Amino acid sequence: MQEFEEKHVNEMLEMLEKLVNTDSGSTDKAGVDRVGEILCQNYEQIGFVPKVHKSEQYGNSITLRHQDATNPDILIVAHMDTVFPAGTASERPFTIRDGKAYGPGVIDMQASQVMVFYTMKALVEQQISAYKHVEIVLNSDEELGTISSRSLIEEKAKGKKAALVVEPAREDGSVVSSRRGSGVYELHIKGRAAHSGMNPENGINAIEELAHKILAFQSLSDPDNGLHVNVGLIEGGTSVNTIAPSAKASVDVRISTASQGKTIDEQIQAIGQQNVLDGIELTLTGGINRPPMELTDGVQKLVDIVQTKAQALGLNVGHTATGGGSDASFTAAMNVPTIDGLGPVGGKQHSSEEYLIVDSLQERMMLFCNVLQQLSEE
Repeated sequence: MQEFEEKHVNEMLEMLEKLVNTDSGSTDKAGVDRVGEILCQNYEQIGFVPKVHKSEQYGNSITLRHQDATNPDILIVAHMDTVFPAGTASERPFTIRDGKAYGPGVIDMQASQVMVFYTMKALVEQQISAYKHVEIVLNSDEELGTISSRSLIEEKAKGKKAALVVEPAREDGSVVSSRRGSGVYELHIKGRAAHSGMNPENGINAIEELAHKILAFQSLSDPDNGLHVNVGLIEGGTSVNTIAPSAKASVDVRISTASQGKTIDEQIQAIGQQNVLDGIELTLTGGINRPPMELTDGVQKLVDIVQTKAQALGLNVGHTATGGGSDASFTAAMNVPTIDGLGPVGGKQHSSEEYLIVDSLQERMMLFCNVLQQLSEE
Protein backbone atom coordinates (compact mmCIF):
# COMPACT_ATOMS: atom_id res chain seq x y z
CA MET A 1 0.00 0.00 0.00
CA GLN A 2 2.88 2.38 0.74
CA GLU A 3 4.28 1.92 -2.78
CA PHE A 4 0.91 2.86 -4.24
CA GLU A 5 0.68 5.93 -2.06
CA GLU A 6 4.12 7.21 -3.04
CA LYS A 7 3.53 6.49 -6.72
CA HIS A 8 0.27 8.43 -6.85
CA VAL A 9 0.97 11.32 -4.47
CA ASN A 10 1.45 13.86 -7.28
CA GLU A 11 -1.68 12.59 -9.04
CA MET A 12 -3.64 13.05 -5.82
CA LEU A 13 -2.55 16.66 -5.55
CA GLU A 14 -3.34 17.29 -9.22
CA MET A 15 -6.86 15.93 -8.73
CA LEU A 16 -7.27 18.02 -5.60
CA GLU A 17 -6.18 21.15 -7.47
CA LYS A 18 -8.74 20.46 -10.18
CA LEU A 19 -11.56 20.06 -7.66
CA VAL A 20 -10.62 23.08 -5.55
CA ASN A 21 -10.35 25.26 -8.65
CA THR A 22 -13.91 24.32 -9.64
CA ASP A 23 -16.45 26.59 -7.92
CA SER A 24 -18.97 24.36 -6.16
CA GLY A 25 -20.91 26.45 -3.67
CA SER A 26 -24.13 24.79 -2.54
CA THR A 27 -26.31 27.14 -4.60
CA ASP A 28 -24.07 26.86 -7.69
CA LYS A 29 -25.77 23.88 -9.33
CA ALA A 30 -23.60 24.01 -12.43
CA GLY A 31 -20.42 24.03 -10.33
CA VAL A 32 -21.47 21.16 -8.09
CA ASP A 33 -22.51 19.15 -11.14
CA ARG A 34 -19.12 19.81 -12.73
CA VAL A 35 -17.40 18.40 -9.63
CA GLY A 36 -19.68 15.39 -9.91
CA GLU A 37 -18.70 14.90 -13.54
CA ILE A 38 -15.00 15.01 -12.67
CA LEU A 39 -15.47 12.43 -9.96
CA CYS A 40 -17.62 10.15 -12.12
CA GLN A 41 -15.05 10.18 -14.89
CA ASN A 42 -12.36 9.07 -12.45
CA TYR A 43 -14.46 6.37 -10.81
CA GLU A 44 -15.53 4.91 -14.14
CA GLN A 45 -11.87 4.35 -15.02
CA ILE A 46 -11.51 1.93 -12.08
CA GLY A 47 -14.72 0.00 -12.70
CA PHE A 48 -17.20 1.91 -10.54
CA VAL A 49 -20.66 2.51 -11.95
CA PRO A 50 -22.19 5.91 -11.15
CA LYS A 51 -25.89 6.64 -10.87
CA VAL A 52 -26.88 10.29 -11.07
CA HIS A 53 -29.81 11.42 -8.91
CA LYS A 54 -31.02 14.63 -10.53
CA SER A 55 -32.18 17.71 -8.69
CA GLU A 56 -33.77 20.74 -10.32
CA GLN A 57 -32.64 23.28 -7.73
CA TYR A 58 -29.47 21.85 -6.22
CA GLY A 59 -26.57 19.89 -7.64
CA ASN A 60 -27.18 16.30 -8.68
CA SER A 61 -26.18 13.69 -6.10
CA ILE A 62 -24.36 10.54 -7.18
CA THR A 63 -24.20 6.98 -5.91
CA LEU A 64 -21.38 4.63 -6.86
CA ARG A 65 -20.62 0.97 -6.50
CA HIS A 66 -18.10 -1.23 -8.28
CA GLN A 67 -19.32 -3.30 -11.20
CA ASP A 68 -18.33 -6.46 -9.28
CA ALA A 69 -20.18 -5.48 -6.10
CA THR A 70 -23.35 -7.43 -5.36
CA ASN A 71 -24.63 -6.43 -1.94
CA PRO A 72 -22.30 -3.77 -0.46
CA ASP A 73 -22.76 -3.39 3.29
CA ILE A 74 -20.50 -0.40 4.03
CA LEU A 75 -21.71 3.12 3.22
CA ILE A 76 -19.32 6.00 2.51
CA VAL A 77 -20.76 9.53 2.48
CA ALA A 78 -18.91 12.54 1.05
CA HIS A 79 -20.43 15.88 0.03
CA MET A 80 -19.35 17.77 -3.09
CA ASP A 81 -20.59 21.26 -2.21
CA THR A 82 -18.72 24.06 -0.45
CA VAL A 83 -19.85 27.30 1.19
CA PHE A 84 -18.05 29.62 -1.22
CA PRO A 85 -19.77 31.67 -3.96
CA ALA A 86 -18.97 31.49 -7.64
CA GLY A 87 -15.74 33.30 -8.46
CA THR A 88 -13.91 32.34 -5.26
CA ALA A 89 -11.80 29.70 -7.02
CA SER A 90 -10.35 32.29 -9.41
CA GLU A 91 -9.78 34.74 -6.56
CA ARG A 92 -8.10 32.19 -4.28
CA PRO A 93 -6.92 29.27 -6.44
CA PHE A 94 -5.30 26.14 -5.08
CA THR A 95 -1.84 26.77 -3.66
CA ILE A 96 0.66 24.86 -1.49
CA ARG A 97 2.87 26.67 1.01
CA ASP A 98 4.99 25.22 3.80
CA GLY A 99 3.33 21.81 3.78
CA LYS A 100 -0.22 23.17 3.68
CA ALA A 101 -2.64 23.38 0.77
CA TYR A 102 -5.07 26.29 0.51
CA GLY A 103 -8.15 27.10 -1.55
CA PRO A 104 -11.95 27.13 -1.25
CA GLY A 105 -13.19 23.81 0.06
CA VAL A 106 -9.72 22.27 0.18
CA ILE A 107 -10.39 20.52 3.51
CA ASP A 108 -14.20 20.69 3.60
CA MET A 109 -14.21 18.49 1.73
CA GLN A 110 -12.45 18.15 -1.60
CA ALA A 111 -9.40 16.53 0.01
CA SER A 112 -11.73 13.83 1.32
CA GLN A 113 -13.07 13.27 -2.20
CA VAL A 114 -9.52 12.66 -3.39
CA MET A 115 -8.80 10.40 -0.43
CA VAL A 116 -11.86 8.22 -1.05
CA PHE A 117 -11.18 7.90 -4.79
CA TYR A 118 -7.53 6.94 -4.36
CA THR A 119 -8.49 4.51 -1.61
CA MET A 120 -10.78 2.76 -4.08
CA LYS A 121 -8.11 2.92 -6.79
CA ALA A 122 -5.55 1.34 -4.45
CA LEU A 123 -7.91 -1.44 -3.42
CA VAL A 124 -8.82 -2.21 -7.04
CA GLU A 125 -5.25 -2.15 -8.33
CA GLN A 126 -3.97 -4.32 -5.48
CA GLN A 127 -6.95 -6.65 -5.79
CA ILE A 128 -8.03 -6.18 -2.20
CA SER A 129 -11.72 -7.07 -2.32
CA ALA A 130 -12.89 -4.38 0.13
CA TYR A 131 -13.93 -2.19 -2.81
CA LYS A 132 -16.70 -4.69 -3.56
CA HIS A 133 -18.21 -4.10 -0.13
CA VAL A 134 -18.77 -0.33 -0.37
CA GLU A 135 -21.45 1.95 -1.70
CA ILE A 136 -20.57 5.63 -2.01
CA VAL A 137 -22.93 8.60 -1.80
CA LEU A 138 -21.61 11.89 -3.17
CA ASN A 139 -24.23 14.41 -2.15
CA SER A 140 -24.72 17.95 -3.30
CA ASP A 141 -26.12 20.15 -0.53
CA GLU A 142 -24.69 19.19 2.86
CA GLU A 143 -23.71 22.77 3.63
CA LEU A 144 -27.37 23.81 3.31
CA GLY A 145 -28.58 21.08 5.65
CA THR A 146 -28.79 18.20 3.14
CA ILE A 147 -32.13 19.46 1.87
CA SER A 148 -32.44 17.44 -1.31
CA SER A 149 -30.12 14.52 -0.58
CA ARG A 150 -31.17 13.41 2.91
CA SER A 151 -33.67 10.86 1.62
CA LEU A 152 -31.02 9.38 -0.68
CA ILE A 153 -28.57 8.95 2.20
CA GLU A 154 -31.25 7.36 4.36
CA GLU A 155 -32.27 5.02 1.54
CA LYS A 156 -28.68 3.87 0.97
CA ALA A 157 -28.06 3.45 4.71
CA LYS A 158 -30.71 0.74 4.99
CA GLY A 159 -29.17 -2.65 5.72
CA LYS A 160 -25.61 -1.33 6.03
CA LYS A 161 -23.42 -2.57 8.86
CA ALA A 162 -21.40 0.66 9.02
CA ALA A 163 -21.48 4.21 7.71
CA LEU A 164 -18.22 6.09 7.22
CA VAL A 165 -18.55 9.84 6.81
CA VAL A 166 -15.42 11.57 5.56
CA GLU A 167 -15.77 15.07 6.92
CA PRO A 168 -12.25 16.33 7.73
CA ALA A 169 -10.53 15.12 10.85
CA ARG A 170 -10.27 17.62 13.70
CA GLU A 171 -7.16 19.80 13.74
CA ASP A 172 -5.48 17.41 16.19
CA GLY A 173 -6.25 14.44 13.91
CA SER A 174 -9.18 13.10 15.95
CA VAL A 175 -12.15 11.41 14.33
CA VAL A 176 -15.69 12.30 15.40
CA SER A 177 -17.57 9.75 17.48
CA SER A 178 -20.60 11.86 18.38
CA ARG A 179 -22.34 14.98 17.15
CA ARG A 180 -25.06 17.10 18.60
CA GLY A 181 -28.31 17.29 16.71
CA SER A 182 -29.74 20.63 15.70
CA GLY A 183 -32.90 22.46 14.80
CA VAL A 184 -34.03 25.89 13.64
CA TYR A 185 -37.32 27.61 14.44
CA GLU A 186 -38.79 30.90 13.30
CA LEU A 187 -41.45 32.73 15.24
CA HIS A 188 -43.54 35.44 13.55
CA ILE A 189 -45.51 37.76 15.83
CA LYS A 190 -48.34 39.96 14.62
CA GLY A 191 -49.55 42.84 16.79
CA ARG A 192 -51.32 46.07 15.90
CA ALA A 193 -49.80 49.40 14.93
CA ALA A 194 -50.69 52.68 16.63
CA HIS A 195 -49.01 56.06 17.18
CA SER A 196 -46.93 55.85 20.34
CA GLY A 197 -47.81 59.42 21.35
CA MET A 198 -51.35 60.00 20.11
CA ASN A 199 -53.13 56.69 20.70
CA PRO A 200 -50.74 54.03 22.12
CA GLU A 201 -53.67 52.30 23.85
CA ASN A 202 -54.95 51.20 20.45
CA GLY A 203 -51.78 49.29 19.65
CA ILE A 204 -50.51 45.82 20.55
CA ASN A 205 -46.73 45.76 20.72
CA ALA A 206 -45.28 42.73 18.95
CA ILE A 207 -41.81 43.58 20.27
CA GLU A 208 -43.07 43.39 23.84
CA GLU A 209 -44.44 39.92 23.10
CA LEU A 210 -41.11 39.04 21.51
CA ALA A 211 -39.27 40.04 24.70
CA HIS A 212 -41.29 37.52 26.68
CA LYS A 213 -40.61 34.86 24.06
CA ILE A 214 -36.85 35.48 24.02
CA LEU A 215 -36.61 34.94 27.77
CA ALA A 216 -38.79 31.85 27.59
CA PHE A 217 -36.77 30.28 24.77
CA GLN A 218 -33.41 31.05 26.38
CA SER A 219 -34.54 29.53 29.69
CA LEU A 220 -34.85 26.12 28.01
CA SER A 221 -31.08 25.69 27.74
CA ASP A 222 -29.48 23.02 29.91
CA PRO A 223 -25.72 23.33 29.32
CA ASP A 224 -24.80 20.63 31.83
CA ASN A 225 -26.64 18.10 29.66
CA GLY A 226 -25.52 19.41 26.28
CA LEU A 227 -28.74 21.25 25.42
CA HIS A 228 -28.56 24.80 24.09
CA VAL A 229 -31.29 27.09 22.82
CA ASN A 230 -30.17 30.37 21.27
CA VAL A 231 -32.29 33.21 19.94
CA GLY A 232 -29.79 34.34 17.35
CA LEU A 233 -31.74 36.78 15.19
CA ILE A 234 -34.56 39.20 16.00
CA GLU A 235 -36.29 41.99 14.13
CA GLY A 236 -39.43 44.02 14.53
CA GLY A 237 -41.23 47.32 14.35
CA THR A 238 -41.53 49.99 11.69
CA SER A 239 -40.45 53.24 13.40
CA VAL A 240 -39.47 54.44 16.85
CA ASN A 241 -42.78 56.27 17.34
CA THR A 242 -45.00 53.39 16.25
CA ILE A 243 -46.31 50.59 18.44
CA ALA A 244 -44.64 47.63 16.72
CA PRO A 245 -47.14 45.72 14.55
CA SER A 246 -44.78 42.82 13.87
CA ALA A 247 -41.68 41.07 15.13
CA LYS A 248 -39.71 37.94 14.35
CA ALA A 249 -37.18 35.68 16.04
CA SER A 250 -34.98 32.90 14.70
CA VAL A 251 -33.99 30.22 17.20
CA ASP A 252 -31.13 27.72 17.00
CA VAL A 253 -31.32 24.49 19.03
CA ARG A 254 -28.53 21.98 19.77
CA ILE A 255 -29.29 18.61 21.36
CA SER A 256 -27.18 15.68 22.52
CA THR A 257 -29.77 12.90 22.59
CA ALA A 258 -32.84 11.96 20.57
CA SER A 259 -35.04 12.21 23.68
CA GLN A 260 -33.91 15.79 24.21
CA GLY A 261 -35.06 16.58 20.69
CA LYS A 262 -38.58 15.35 21.35
CA THR A 263 -38.85 17.21 24.64
CA ILE A 264 -37.38 20.51 23.44
CA ASP A 265 -39.61 20.50 20.37
CA GLU A 266 -42.70 20.14 22.57
CA GLN A 267 -41.50 22.97 24.83
CA ILE A 268 -40.73 25.34 21.96
CA GLN A 269 -44.06 24.57 20.32
CA ALA A 270 -45.85 25.38 23.59
CA ILE A 271 -44.07 28.73 23.95
CA GLY A 272 -44.65 29.58 20.32
CA GLN A 273 -48.38 28.95 20.52
CA GLN A 274 -49.23 30.75 23.78
CA ASN A 275 -49.39 34.54 23.64
CA VAL A 276 -48.76 36.75 26.66
CA LEU A 277 -50.50 39.88 25.36
CA ASP A 278 -54.16 39.84 24.35
CA GLY A 279 -54.70 40.16 20.61
CA ILE A 280 -51.28 38.88 19.56
CA GLU A 281 -51.11 36.33 16.71
CA LEU A 282 -48.26 33.81 16.69
CA THR A 283 -46.93 31.64 13.86
CA LEU A 284 -44.13 29.17 14.62
CA THR A 285 -42.34 27.19 11.92
CA GLY A 286 -39.33 24.87 11.85
CA GLY A 287 -38.19 21.96 13.97
CA ILE A 288 -35.34 19.58 14.68
CA ASN A 289 -33.68 18.97 11.30
CA ARG A 290 -30.58 16.99 12.26
CA PRO A 291 -30.84 14.19 14.81
CA PRO A 292 -27.88 13.65 17.13
CA MET A 293 -25.15 11.09 16.47
CA GLU A 294 -24.62 9.35 19.80
CA LEU A 295 -21.63 7.31 20.97
CA THR A 296 -23.17 3.83 20.99
CA ASP A 297 -21.46 0.44 21.38
CA GLY A 298 -21.50 0.11 17.60
CA VAL A 299 -19.78 3.46 17.17
CA GLN A 300 -17.20 2.56 19.82
CA LYS A 301 -16.37 -0.60 17.88
CA LEU A 302 -15.67 1.52 14.78
CA VAL A 303 -13.53 3.87 16.87
CA ASP A 304 -11.53 0.90 18.16
CA ILE A 305 -10.91 -0.35 14.61
CA VAL A 306 -9.76 3.09 13.45
CA GLN A 307 -7.44 3.55 16.42
CA THR A 308 -5.93 0.07 16.08
CA LYS A 309 -5.23 0.59 12.37
CA ALA A 310 -3.86 4.07 13.07
CA GLN A 311 -1.43 2.76 15.67
CA ALA A 312 -0.16 0.21 13.17
CA LEU A 313 0.69 3.11 10.86
CA GLY A 314 2.37 5.05 13.64
CA LEU A 315 -0.49 7.52 13.93
CA ASN A 316 -2.13 8.66 17.16
CA VAL A 317 -5.82 9.21 16.41
CA GLY A 318 -8.18 10.27 19.17
CA HIS A 319 -11.93 10.62 19.03
CA THR A 320 -14.12 13.50 20.09
CA ALA A 321 -17.61 14.96 20.23
CA THR A 322 -18.56 18.09 18.31
CA GLY A 323 -21.50 20.46 18.21
CA GLY A 324 -21.55 20.90 14.45
CA GLY A 325 -23.84 18.90 12.21
CA SER A 326 -23.08 16.56 9.33
CA ASP A 327 -24.66 13.79 7.28
CA ALA A 328 -23.50 11.35 9.96
CA SER A 329 -26.59 12.37 11.93
CA PHE A 330 -28.89 10.84 9.33
CA THR A 331 -27.19 7.44 9.16
CA ALA A 332 -26.84 7.30 12.94
CA ALA A 333 -30.56 8.02 13.37
CA MET A 334 -31.25 4.86 11.34
CA ASN A 335 -29.31 2.81 13.90
CA VAL A 336 -26.39 2.26 11.54
CA PRO A 337 -23.08 2.43 13.45
CA THR A 338 -21.51 5.62 12.15
CA ILE A 339 -18.14 7.30 12.50
CA ASP A 340 -17.24 10.71 11.11
CA GLY A 341 -14.18 12.89 10.64
CA LEU A 342 -12.33 10.20 8.69
CA GLY A 343 -10.96 12.66 6.16
CA PRO A 344 -7.53 14.30 6.05
CA VAL A 345 -6.34 16.79 8.66
CA GLY A 346 -6.75 20.52 8.29
CA GLY A 347 -8.69 23.42 9.69
CA LYS A 348 -10.29 26.87 9.47
CA GLN A 349 -13.17 25.52 7.38
CA HIS A 350 -15.51 28.03 5.74
CA SER A 351 -12.90 30.78 5.84
CA SER A 352 -10.35 32.31 3.48
CA GLU A 353 -7.64 30.59 5.54
CA GLU A 354 -9.02 27.05 5.13
CA TYR A 355 -6.13 24.59 4.82
CA LEU A 356 -5.12 20.96 4.41
CA ILE A 357 -1.99 19.43 5.93
CA VAL A 358 -0.66 17.89 2.72
CA ASP A 359 1.07 14.90 4.34
CA SER A 360 -2.18 13.86 5.99
CA LEU A 361 -3.77 13.19 2.60
CA GLN A 362 -1.61 10.11 2.07
CA GLU A 363 -1.67 9.08 5.72
CA ARG A 364 -5.45 9.15 5.94
CA MET A 365 -5.78 7.35 2.63
CA MET A 366 -3.70 4.48 3.98
CA LEU A 367 -5.69 4.46 7.21
CA PHE A 368 -8.98 4.46 5.30
CA CYS A 369 -7.79 1.55 3.15
CA ASN A 370 -6.91 -0.50 6.21
CA VAL A 371 -10.17 0.31 8.00
CA LEU A 372 -12.21 -0.74 4.96
CA GLN A 373 -10.25 -3.94 4.62
CA GLN A 374 -10.94 -4.80 8.26
CA LEU A 375 -14.63 -3.99 8.02
CA SER A 376 -15.10 -5.96 4.82
CA GLU A 377 -13.70 -9.07 6.48
CA GLU A 378 -16.06 -9.00 9.46
